[in-house]
Amino acid sequence: MPSSVLLTVTDLAMAFGSELVFEGVGFQLAEKERAALVGVNGAGKSTLLRIIVGVDHPRTGTISLANGARLTYLPQEARFTSDRSLRDEARLGFADALAAGERMREIEQRMGDLAGDDLDALLAEYDRLSLRFETAGGYDIEHRTDQVLLGLGFTSEQFGHPVNQLSGGQKTRVALAKALLTAPDLLLLDEPTNHLDLAMVEWLEEFLQSWSGASLVVSHDRYFLDRVTSRTLDLSFGRLEDYPAPYTRYLDLREERMSRRLQEYEEQQAYIARTEEFIRRYKAGQRSREARGRQTRLERIDRIERPQEHEGLNLRLNQALRSGREVLSISPLRAGYVGADGAHQLLSTPELMIERGDRVALVGPNGSGKSTLLRTLIGEIPPLKGRSSFGTNVKTGYYAQGHERLPDDGTPLGVVLDTQPMGEEAARTYLGRFLFSDDDVFKRVGSLSGGERSRLALACLLLRQANFLILDEPTNHLDIHTRETLEEMLRAFDGTVLFVSHDRFFIDRVATRTWVISDGAVRAYLGNYTDYQRQASKKTEPSESAAVARIETSKAAPERPRRRSGEGPVQKSLTQVEREIAKLEGRLNELSDALAIASIDADVGAMERLGGEYSRLQDELEGAYARWEEVSSQFELVAGGS
Repeated sequence: MPSSVLLTVTDLAMAFGSELVFEGVGFQLAEKERAALVGVNGAGKSTLLRIIVGVDHPRTGTISLANGARLTYLPQEARFTSDRSLRDEARLGFADALAAGERMREIEQRMGDLAGDDLDALLAEYDRLSLRFETAGGYDIEHRTDQVLLGLGFTSEQFGHPVNQLSGGQKTRVALAKALLTAPDLLLLDEPTNHLDLAMVEWLEEFLQSWSGASLVVSHDRYFLDRVTSRTLDLSFGRLEDYPAPYTRYLDLREERMSRRLQEYEEQQAYIARTEEFIRRYKAGQRSREARGRQTRLERIDRIERPQEHEGLNLRLNQALRSGREVLSISPLRAGYVGADGAHQLLSTPELMIERGDRVALVGPNGSGKSTLLRTLIGEIPPLKGRSSFGTNVKTGYYAQGHERLPDDGTPLGVVLDTQPMGEEAARTYLGRFLFSDDDVFKRVGSLSGGERSRLALACLLLRQANFLILDEPTNHLDIHTRETLEEMLRAFDGTVLFVSHDRFFIDRVATRTWVISDGAVRAYLGNYTDYQRQASKKTEPSESAAVARIETSKAAPERPRRRSGEGPVQKSLTQVEREIAKLEGRLNELSDALAIASIDADVGAMERLGGEYSRLQDELEGAYARWEEVSSQFELVAGGS
C-alpha cells in the first residue's frame, strides 16, 4: 500500500531584497520518508526549513501539510529564557500527553461531587483523555525523557539545572531532546549534530533509525546523512534537484547527471556553431532559402544552459622547511587547568610520539580535554605534570576552534596583511582563493558568519608555511564542498598534522593514527576512526606500544616508572613495524581509489599495473603484521619482567 503524502512544497521562490535565493522549488515527502537537504553555505537550506514551518514567508509558492499531521522544527541555535529545569523543559516534548494528564487529574477530583448525566459525561471525557494520554506516550514520559537526555550527553546530576543558565551548545541539545520526544509525523532538523560529540551522534543515528516518522535533515555530517536518510534534495544555484539515494550514492548520481548534461550542452553548442557557420556562408547565395530556414529553426531551439559548478577554495600548503623525523614527543603528561580551588586534571597521556608525515586524529567526548591538550602542547596552558617538546626544525601552525586569534575589530584584508606582509593587490588576490571578493575584504571580522571566519582562519594558517599543523575542529561551519577541499589538501600535505574533529568522514579520509580519550586517559591506535572502532570492538589494541595500551592511567594514578634499558631496542622495533604498517595501509587505500578510477575509465593498462602493485603491497602488509605479532610478544616478555 503506497504511503500517503505528508508534505507538498509547490513552486517556492524566496528573495532578500533584490537578491534571489531560490525559485521554482517543489517536492513532496511521504510518511516515514527520510530526506537530506544539502547545498553549500548560503544556498538557502535553513530558509527553506523556516518557510515550511511558517517562520519565514516566500515570495511565491505554497506549502501544504496533510490534515492532522504534526510537525516539529529544530533550528540551528536554541534560545531559552525560562527558569525551568533541564528535565522539565525536555518533558514539554510530551505537551499533548501532559495536558491530557492534567485534565484527567481535574476530572478525578470532581467525580465524587457529580452523579447522573453529569457524571456520565465526565466519565466519557475521561475515557477519551485516557486514550489520548496513552497514545501520546503518557505512561512512558519519565523513562523516555531520561533516556533521550542521557543519550544526548547530559548526566542525571544536570537534570535539575535551569535551562537559561546552560551553555549555547547545551541549550541546543535540550531543544533536540524536546524535538525527539515530541514524536511528530514530520521532523525538520537543521544541523542536529552541532554540539554533539561522536558518541552522541552515534546515539542519535540509532534513535532516528528506529523512529517511525518522516524527516527532512540539513547536515554537513556525511556519515550521519548516509545512516539516517535514503533520499537527497540538492539545493544549488537557486534550484532544487531530487536524488533517490543517501548522500554517498547521491554523489555518484549527481556526477552522472552533470556529465550527461555537459555532454548535451557541448553537443548543442557544436550544432549551433555548425548552423551559424552555414548561415554565414550561404545567407546571400543560391542556398539562401535553406540558410533562412536553418536560422528560423535555430531561433526556436531551447538553449541548454551549461551545468554550473560551485567555486571552490584554492587550498595549497607550502612548507618553509622540512622538519626532523621526530615532530612531537610527549612524556607521561597530565593536562587540565588551575582554578581558584586548585588544579583540575582533565586527562593524562602515556609516552607518545608523532613523526613526520603522521596525521593524528584526537577524539573524545565533549569536555574530555581535547582542546585543553592541544593548547597545552602549543604552550598556551602549562601542563599539570610532565612535558612535551617539538623536534628539530618544527614550525607549528595552530587553528583555534573559536577563532580567538582573529580580531573582531579587524578586516579580512587587514588580518591577512598582519599575518604576512604583502601588497594590497596580492592580499586581495589571495583572499579571493578563500571566496572573499570585492567589498568582502573590508567587512568587520566580528560581523562575519561562522563559515567566513573559518575560511579566514584557514587563510591565515596557510600563510604561516608551517610543517606541523595543529587543528582544533577545522571543519566547524564549513559546508561539505569545502570540507572535501580541506581533506584533499591535508592528504596531499607532506608535513605533519594533529587535529580534533567530530566529523567521522573527515577523520577517516585524513587520519593515519587515532588518539582516543576515554575515562580521562589517552590511548593511541593505528589507522583512522573506523579502524579504531574495529580494533575496539575486537578488544585488541595495536597502539603506539603494547605496554602503553595496557596502562590504565587515572587522576590518582602515580607517574609510570621509566622503562629499563633492556626495553629500548624491542620498543624501537615495535614502533618501526607499526609505522611500516600505517604506511602500507595508507598506500593500499590510495591504490584502491586509483583502481576504482581506472576501472571506470576502462584503462586496462593502468588496472594491470595498479593491480600488480596492490597484490605486492598486500603481501608486504601480511609480512609486517606477522613481524608486529612477533615483536609484540617479545615486548610483552620484556615488559612483564620489569
